[in-house]
Amino acid sequence: MKKTFEDFGLQPQVLKAIQEMGFEESTPIQAKAIPIALERRDLIGQAQTGTGKTAAFGIPLIQNIDPKTEHIAALIMTPTRELAIQVAEEIAKLARYKGLRTLPIYGGQDIVKQIRALRQKPQVIIGTPGRLLDHINRKTIKLDKVHTVILDEADEMLDMGFLEDINTILSKLPEDRHTMLFSATMPSNIKRLADTYLKNPEHVSVVPKQVSAPSVDQYYMEVHEQQKFEILCRLLDMEAPDMAIIFGRTKRRVDELSEALKKRGYTAEGLHGDLSQNQRDVVMRKFRDGTIDVLVATDVAARGLDVTGVTHVINFDLPQDPESYVHRIGRTGRAGKEGVAITFVTPRETDHLHLIERVTRHRIAKRPLPSLAEAVEGKQRATAEQLIEIMEQEDFQMYKGFAIQLLEQYDSVQVLAAALKLLTGEKKHVEIHLTPEEPLRVKKRKSDGRITSRDRRRDYRGRDARGRNSRGNKGAGPFRREGKFGDNRSKDKWRREYVK
Repeated sequence: MKKTFEDFGLQPQVLKAIQEMGFEESTPIQAKAIPIALERRDLIGQAQTGTGKTAAFGIPLIQNIDPKTEHIAALIMTPTRELAIQVAEEIAKLARYKGLRTLPIYGGQDIVKQIRALRQKPQVIIGTPGRLLDHINRKTIKLDKVHTVILDEADEMLDMGFLEDINTILSKLPEDRHTMLFSATMPSNIKRLADTYLKNPEHVSVVPKQVSAPSVDQYYMEVHEQQKFEILCRLLDMEAPDMAIIFGRTKRRVDELSEALKKRGYTAEGLHGDLSQNQRDVVMRKFRDGTIDVLVATDVAARGLDVTGVTHVINFDLPQDPESYVHRIGRTGRAGKEGVAITFVTPRETDHLHLIERVTRHRIAKRPLPSLAEAVEGKQRATAEQLIEIMEQEDFQMYKGFAIQLLEQYDSVQVLAAALKLLTGEKKHVEIHLTPEEPLRVKKRKSDGRITSRDRRRDYRGRDARGRNSRGNKGAGPFRREGKFGDNRSKDKWRREYVK
């Protein structure tokens, strides 16, 4: 039986904020976690992203803080800057009538500006471990009066190498604190962390039997590498997504793909780890407000990404592992809405697709490639829907005079057909040549399942990030930049052959 938020005995200010945010019934993780957290008992919550975890810890957190407090009362740690911002925004909305001050703290932002903001005495700090530790060492953040600490996406934080920072921060907190840990998975390192820092924790889990999201329709298309971009354009025209995220395997791939889409006339932007925080914020703001409807991203950039309304996820490149696949498709089909996930698979990647199916325990249906006729029909249908929306919602009286004049000279069907053609706006057909991606390789794993450091450093041909093989020699190959004259000849060899 589902619980309403009135059932939890919350303060009127908290309840009013929840109602204004449109929450009616609690999600399973909220129903299990909120009563335990309200009693200030330590908690381990296991649930996938998109299940309402932020409200599950945010509501009791706000309930238990006195707004008259003049010090940091609660600390929330997240793995990424993007997630820190999102959590801070949701906590601020939940706390608006309680009068609490919240502050996100993360790397990539001016630290002097953060220090000035800390002088306003926020009661709730949300931040990434690295930047939090920087402030703690500078003594601009004091932890001696913190009574609640939350580790959000703990498995992601440990995967990103934050274990040492987390240990240092937790060791500096008061021992009588209230601690909550949330994680999608429970590997041994998370269990050790919980055993060390949590006191007799309650364990609540809402992990579904089916790993991948049931509200997402999953398909794959078998397509050759050189066909991918044309098929993508047809798919975008045919599906006409409101908001779509396209995943590429590398930063270079994301840059090339976003630029190629813009050349074809689509409103698209790229998101990857090389962008500054300001650039990331600008791209995400455009995506959220509808200025762009296609976001091209890498896996790392999309970690912690929580955007409502994403209708389509397209895996332009097949992800390296099943966990990444689940993470990607989880960007759509959120908050009870349905979504579509489409994956491009080259013939040599078929075995890897079957591995993903086995791990996720979900069969991914094959879908035929969209034809040119279907793409054109899709554009026409989307344009017709726009016309209907204008007729139903907008004021177009000033255009009626011109319409009457046109109808006196031309047949009404001709006029409407011409309008549809004009509005459909054929995308400029620009020849696009994307750099071929490296083939997938099977990652070697240690007995405990971890990827070896050697495999992390080296590409599929045995070369490291500098293009050197195991003997330290630079080899010719796809990872070596072409020379100034379009080949792989060295400068010395070029001088010998061409300079007299």
